[in-house]
Amino acid sequence: MAVEPVVYGASERPPRGDYARAGDDYTCAQDWAAYTEADHATWRRLFERQSALLPGLACDAFVQALPALGRPDQIPRFEDINTRLRAATGWEIVAVPGLIPERPFFELLANRRFPVTDWIRQPEEFDYVVEPDVFHDLFGHVPLLFDPVFADYVQRYGQGGLKAHDLGAGELLSRLYWYTIEFGLIRQPDGLRAYGAGILSSAGELRHSVTSPSARRIALDLQRCMRTRYKIDDYQATYFVIDEFQQLFDLTAPDFAPLYAAVRSLGELPADASMASDSLITVG
Repeated sequence: MAVEPVVYGASERPPRGDYARAGDDYTCAQDWAAYTEADHATWRRLFERQSALLPGLACDAFVQALPALGRPDQIPRFEDINTRLRAATGWEIVAVPGLIPERPFFELLANRRFPVTDWIRQPEEFDYVVEPDVFHDLFGHVPLLFDPVFADYVQRYGQGGLKAHDLGAGELLSRLYWYTIEFGLIRQPDGLRAYGAGILSSAGELRHSVTSPSARRIALDLQRCMRTRYKIDDYQATYFVIDEFQQLFDLTAPDFAPLYAAVRSLGELPADASMASDSLITVG
């Protein structure tokens, strides 16, 4: 996600939050040689744990593309992934020191460049890290950038984000990112599956989002989505469900200016809101 950068101490390697090493567009070089054996071990443990949870819970497109990240026993080199990613969809990943501001984030996406945080969490953060690290960004986001339709949607989202920024509607559009790219669910012929990176990179939320009877699952509606606040410190109370990635691409084609006006007039909804108009998706 794109927010104002929070600067942390620069003692970790690679530096966490060391924005001095970034260019004007907030990108920087991935200092792969700076990763320690402990860093690679953390990646390996995370990769092994999360991969074992995917069957029956992650969408087919994600599972099929995951090997494109390369060897699971070490943090990948971004340039190696880019060789395969450019050939597949014309995208590339670029290193960033951490969270970046809204407009540069949208500009990168609009130009088919996905920002990937290059530091990895510490062992004590193994189960939960406050902000996205290289495992969340690479494992969670990058595989679906190999899917042509999803990759086009992410670019279209970035293009729409630039317009939203100029209209002062970045917060409203960020909810669409949150509930699709980060925490989206999709209906496949064999059942409900996760495609959002925040779910796919989380050991606990992956099963909760797809199978828990306590989660509310609603067919994606843009207005409902943009009105709904989200949780940043707990499992989501509400998930929005699509039927195919083409649906995302088509939904983001219209001019959103009238939608933003409508959403503002109707007001926000809490994360656990229930509305009579909701099209509920059941599991089991």
